[in-house]
Amino acid sequence: MYRSHTCSELRPSHIGSEITLAGWVHRRRDHGGLIFIDLRDRYGLTQVVIDPSQEGAHGIAEDVRSEFVLQVTGTVRARPEGSENKNMPTGGVEVAVKSLKVLNPSKTPPFEIDIEKDANEELRLQYRYLDLRRERMKNNIVARHKIIKSIRDYMDRYDFVEVETPILIKGTPEGSREYIVPSRVYPGKFFVLPQSPQQMKQLLMVAGMDRYFQIARCFRDEDQRGDRQPEFTQLDVEMSFVDAEDIMSLNEGLMIELVEKFVPNKKMLQKPFPRLTWKEAMSTYGSDKPDLRFGMPICDVSELVKGCGFKVFADAVAQPEGVVFALRVEGAAGFTRKQIDDLTEVAKIYGAKGLAYIVMEEAGVKSPIAKFFSEDEMKKLVETSGAKTGDIVFFGADTFDTAATALGQVRLACGDTLGLRKADELAFCWIYEFPLFEYSKEDKRLVSAHHPFTAPMKEDIAMLDTDPKHVRAQAYDLALNGSEIGGGSIRIHDATEQAKIFEVLGVSKEDCEIRFGHMLKAFEFGAPPHGGIAWGIDRLVMIFQNEPNIREVIAFPKDQKAKDLMMGAPSEIPAIQVAEMHIEVMKEA
Repeated sequence: MYRSHTCSELRPSHIGSEITLAGWVHRRRDHGGLIFIDLRDRYGLTQVVIDPSQEGAHGIAEDVRSEFVLQVTGTVRARPEGSENKNMPTGGVEVAVKSLKVLNPSKTPPFEIDIEKDANEELRLQYRYLDLRRERMKNNIVARHKIIKSIRDYMDRYDFVEVETPILIKGTPEGSREYIVPSRVYPGKFFVLPQSPQQMKQLLMVAGMDRYFQIARCFRDEDQRGDRQPEFTQLDVEMSFVDAEDIMSLNEGLMIELVEKFVPNKKMLQKPFPRLTWKEAMSTYGSDKPDLRFGMPICDVSELVKGCGFKVFADAVAQPEGVVFALRVEGAAGFTRKQIDDLTEVAKIYGAKGLAYIVMEEAGVKSPIAKFFSEDEMKKLVETSGAKTGDIVFFGADTFDTAATALGQVRLACGDTLGLRKADELAFCWIYEFPLFEYSKEDKRLVSAHHPFTAPMKEDIAMLDTDPKHVRAQAYDLALNGSEIGGGSIRIHDATEQAKIFEVLGVSKEDCEIRFGHMLKAFEFGAPPHGGIAWGIDRLVMIFQNEPNIREVIAFPKDQKAKDLMMGAPSEIPAIQVAEMHIEVMKEA
């Protein structure tokens, strides 16, 4: 054996024992003859001491450096009084080395591993196998493992069956862009990598599996950001003979258990989790995944500004679905002009044309737009917004979605500036009754807000023929601190109703058969009522571990340009392999 113990096991009870350890040189210190090495493995550190009297071991120890792989054999002894390290589990003992062997030397690492110090991310990703040796990264990966194991234990406790679904599937373009895999055996035909196991898990319900889950790998060919990766992991769940309440309750129980087990130092602000309709969330917080760690609600002042002298407001509310929203920011009267300009840019990023505001000073209202309002009109605006001396009120004037979203982002930016988004607080909430469809400006038609298998609210089914844009979905999302953690819905299980949804989406019967014929056929064989949900595992672990992006909790992530810097992927492949795939690589113009 290379070792009798790990580098975290030794305690005073082992004093006098002869043991063997193997690991990496974490730190090496030469104290005028005595050489001290902190030996590290995945489990922890142990201090080993090489005395000059051990000539063979001492000679080798003189030449070892950081990240050399060593095997040491020696006797466990107590550390001299006063030199104990209470910050280490093994800090009461050390190993007096009798023999030392270099199992493998190491080049000087491109960044420091023994201390937590910021390093260039490109360099870290290029040498990810070294980055993962660092304490922080190791802890993230171990925490991820433990969280996933607890999820599996919970699902097993509630009689779920874990089923692996295919990675090579049929392309059914809907939602994000898919990764395409050419077939060598069938020229001109292609597989795609699944965006999620959506269709497979519904077919498992038709198959009578009743309660399915999977820790599923998913793939989306989309632009990257801090909480996205081209390949990611989700908890995928589907259940038969359930309604939305059954699914939300079961998942809420799992989430509470995970928080209490893995982040007991974080304060869960509300149990049970608050529930808001999509309309309530958007009109109150400007987001369908609101951060409820702080208040600062938005209010609707549309009725107060109809026909007012400020043309921007009056024109907005005169348009179909036009609104004017107000956001009171308590104690923000001291914001500088630059801070207000920065907030205006935030609003513009999310579609607003600008950001009107009033400042509540001791002397009264100060604002570039004050001259357009009568004293009575301004008084009503102030009263409705709840503004007091020392506050700022920002306004968004546009369509409902644009005005709400822009002010919602301003709200978050103000929350950051005022220190209201506390890392040690967790604010969960459920959002439900989403719109079933949304209008795509690019496609100039209605598209599914979630996916085309989402069931409409029963009371809205009649509107599929008359007013589909306002049909609500039996959909629900779980939000945490301003991030969407999970989302799901009750699914359509009736072939006729599913065909109707495709009709509204403008999918022809022929195209329907080509893309979704297998689903429609399955629904004709006694499909049970069913629904499910999927969680973003990477995003959840990121929040639990207080990391700034999901790359920090994935062992081998892609960079922000979807490249694997460690392996050099994507890469060119030999021409003969390209030819075998029956495809031609076109040079960019």
